[in-house]
Amino acid sequence: MACLLVPVAEAVVTTVAEKAIKAKELSTEKSTDNGCESTSKIPFSRKLGWLNKLLWGGSALLAVEHIWHGEITFSFPFLTAVENGEIAEMFAEMSSTGVLMAVAVTAVWAGMLAVSSVAEKKASSTEKVGEEA
Repeated sequence: MACLLVPVAEAVVTTVAEKAIKAKELSTEKSTDNGCESTSKIPFSRKLGWLNKLLWGGSALLAVEHIWHGEITFSFPFLTAVENGEIAEMFAEMSSTGVLMAVAVTAVWAGMLAVSSVAEKKASSTEKVGEEA
C-alpha cells in the first residue's frame, strides 16, 4: 500500500542533508586548501549519497511494484487504501513494513561505511609507508 513512503521520506531528509554537508565540505576545503590532496579519505557527503541512491532506487522499485499491483493509481488520491477507506491498515503497514525497510537499507549502508572505513585505513597506512620509502 504505502510502505514505500517511509523510505521516500528518509531519502528526502538525507538528500537535503547531503546537499548541506557537501556545501559545508566545499567551503571548508576552500578555506583550508594547502595544495596537498589525500586520496584515502572519502567525504561524508559522498557516503551519504550512497544511502540516497539505495533509498531512492529501492523506493522507485517499490513504486513500480505497487503500480503493477494496482495499489497506486494515477488519479487522486493515488493510493487505493485511501480511496477504499483503509487508512488505519495503511498506517499500520507504513509503521511496520515501511520502517523495517528503511532500517534495513540504513543498516546495509552502515555496513558499507564499515567496509569503506577499513579500506580508508588500509589506504592511509599504505600511503604512509610509501612516503617513508
